[in-house]
Amino acid sequence: MSAHPDRPVDWPQVRLHVVTGKGGTGKSTVAAALALALASSGRNVLLCEVEGRQGIARMFDVDPLPYEERRIAKGAPDATGRAGQVNALHIDPESALLEYLSMYYKLGRAGKALDRFGVIDFATTVAPGVRDVLLTGKVYEAVQRPARPEKKSGRGRDPVRYDAVVLDAPPTGRIGQFLGVNSELAGLAKVGPVKTQADKVMELLRSPRTAVHLVTILEEMPVQETSDGIAELRAAGLPVGGVVVNLVRPQALGAGALARVREGGVDPTAIASELTRAMVDVDAGLVGSLLDEARDHAVRRQLEDEQRALVAAEGVPTYELPRIAGGIDHGALLEMAQMLREQGMA
Repeated sequence: MSAHPDRPVDWPQVRLHVVTGKGGTGKSTVAAALALALASSGRNVLLCEVEGRQGIARMFDVDPLPYEERRIAKGAPDATGRAGQVNALHIDPESALLEYLSMYYKLGRAGKALDRFGVIDFATTVAPGVRDVLLTGKVYEAVQRPARPEKKSGRGRDPVRYDAVVLDAPPTGRIGQFLGVNSELAGLAKVGPVKTQADKVMELLRSPRTAVHLVTILEEMPVQETSDGIAELRAAGLPVGGVVVNLVRPQALGAGALARVREGGVDPTAIASELTRAMVDVDAGLVGSLLDEARDHAVRRQLEDEQRALVAAEGVPTYELPRIAGGIDHGALLEMAQMLREQGMA
């Protein structure tokens, strides 16, 4: 679904783009492409991951990421030649908890002592919800920095101020719980820094500065999970962004040709004649095989069109990305980023 490259951007006020989707839909790839798309016109973007898979490092062919913001790419330059940069952050809950204890309880070295006694491991693996609170809290900290260029201070470099943050979030089946955990925590903690932090995080997540985008493919289960995810987000008061339909197959045949193939209205003799004209050795087996493949393709396209209609019925902006032959590398990510920009997502 392409558009004019100069069309208005659909999310001009959004600072935090949360990307979720059913496993296997390519949500991490879409998150990376969106970060590159946003890194235009001199904008600085932070791409975060929270699932511990080091997917960003693999996609950008860099070393495994530490708990530290690292520059991994530049965005494609715009018409004026300006291009921003993409930094990446692999957020692990253990490091986030140590940072949290240092920031809000001034524990310093005492926080690392807790790690030796196993308290950190307990809090991040056993205590319900703590892990997600820490992960979303770190994302919040990156978003709330004022957006201005990096500069040197007397102690070295100040943290980079980002124009946008892209979060490669957990799958749609867990996204409501992941984003809503601070709301539950705020209800349990009546006072103190824990409640203050939880309230601030939820204020960001429910504000116009956040958009939760969902990635799907044109199959029944992912589309249904996308619909369920949208309903869950809306019920929780979380801002639904757009739907990215990924891995879209080429649409070389028109509706009329597809209908004829599905209904068996293609003349095998005509197919054989065309193949012969193209200097191809023809026999009945080859023609029959080609017609079977064409029929399978036509049926598949019909099912995809039905799922596309269901996605459109959700009433949110929709973007499409094609299935890219040869796998995903940096060049493919830049190509996908350009498509998202042309469609108005970034």
